[in-house]
Amino acid sequence: MGYREIVKVGDPILAKKSRAVEKFDSKLSALLDDMKETLYKFQGCGLAAVQVGVLKRVVVMDCGDGYTELVNPEIISSEGTQEQEEGCLSVPNEHGITLRPAVVKVKAQDRNGKWHIYKGTELKARCFCHEIDHLNGILFTERIIRKENP
Repeated sequence: MGYREIVKVGDPILAKKSRAVEKFDSKLSALLDDMKETLYKFQGCGLAAVQVGVLKRVVVMDCGDGYTELVNPEIISSEGTQEQEEGCLSVPNEHGITLRPAVVKVKAQDRNGKWHIYKGTELKARCFCHEIDHLNGILFTERIIRKENP
């Protein structure tokens, strides 16, 4: 287990769509373990596999309410709106206000392939959307509606 380097804006891999995970094996577990360590080392609240150079539909998150692993996540419902500041480990020193749903439900598998439903509000809802965007090759900078004054 070890942390991995974060891929930064400008690397073309960040614009690519990640592939679904089909094999739930020791390689996936090792990736998830490394991503967890990377998330905490760099003090993020979410990390998509593409951000460590792996084009797989895998996300790890901890928005202050506990660690979560999402394999093949998809948003199944959303409601309301929120405008809040976002940043990204792959886009250092850039922040902006994005418009995201206030409540999001996500369906995802765990490292063993079992399906779960997760619900997020506020920060967790933003994080779900932000990380799933990464899996689809979209950076938060494409979602910025305005920048706050420094």
